[in-house]
Amino acid sequence: TVGSLIKNPGGGLAPTGAYAVGDAEPIGRVAESLYAPGLGAETGSCPWGYRDLYQGLFLAPHVVGECLKGITFAASFLRRLGFDVDPGPFEERSDIVQAVTLGSPKRLKAFAQAIQAASPVDSFAAPEPWDMPGYDRRIIMAAGAFVQGSSIELSCDGPFTEPYTAYLQGGLTKEHVMLAVLRAASRVLTA
Repeated sequence: TVGSLIKNPGGGLAPTGAYAVGDAEPIGRVAESLYAPGLGAETGSCPWGYRDLYQGLFLAPHVVGECLKGITFAASFLRRLGFDVDPGPFEERSDIVQAVTLGSPKRLKAFAQAIQAASPVDSFAAPEPWDMPGYDRRIIMAAGAFVQGSSIELSCDGPFTEPYTAYLQGGLTKEHVMLAVLRAASRVLTA
């Protein structure tokens, strides 16, 4: 599988992105609801234009490469600090997610809060674990992204249960991932 790698053709610039599949009648209802009553999908998916989508598509290979460099650095650096990481720095990747087992709730919280603090958007926010709908345990999430829900922008989440693993994902530039990981490591080691 290629996991999140196939979900990143917007290069961090596409302001929207989704798809619906199925029979013509329900798809028609979706189009009527999302775009314009009576026009449906005839108006296109982005009434404001496609420049951002095309530019994102053009930049996507570079952005995904930056992300892979950043999370590979994270795997190597955090492993050297003694944390279990999956995948390892030299293992083949099929995704842009890096698991880091931190071993305690205090460390997981510190890690997520540091990733949020290193974010370009909402860096002032301090994520806390909470009972998120759809999960059977408390979750902590950090995502200071330009595009809400973007999987290519740097984010972090993890279930607040043993073994207290953070799932680091994305990164538009390797430098941002590296700085965020350095900040997170500093916070975790002093937590």
